[in-house]
Amino acid sequence: MTTIELTTTRQLAVGDTLVNAAGAEYEVTRLARLGRGIRVHYLTGDGRPGRFTSAPDAIVRRRVAERVERAS
Repeated sequence: MTTIELTTTRQLAVGDTLVNAAGAEYEVTRLARLGRGIRVHYLTGDGRPGRFTSAPDAIVRRRVAERVERAS
């Protein structure tokens, strides 16, 4: 099962996976400050590049990596 968390744009890191309301996923490839905003560069699931600019406090959906639990 995939876990989605809500976070702010300023907490994003390269390699994070964003998820839109329809379930499409976008891998963050670069982050850059742009004036008061943050420019987010990404790749779509089929490899097409894209970008958007967001306020640092804007809420985004981020897929949480599944953790593998070890039996001790």
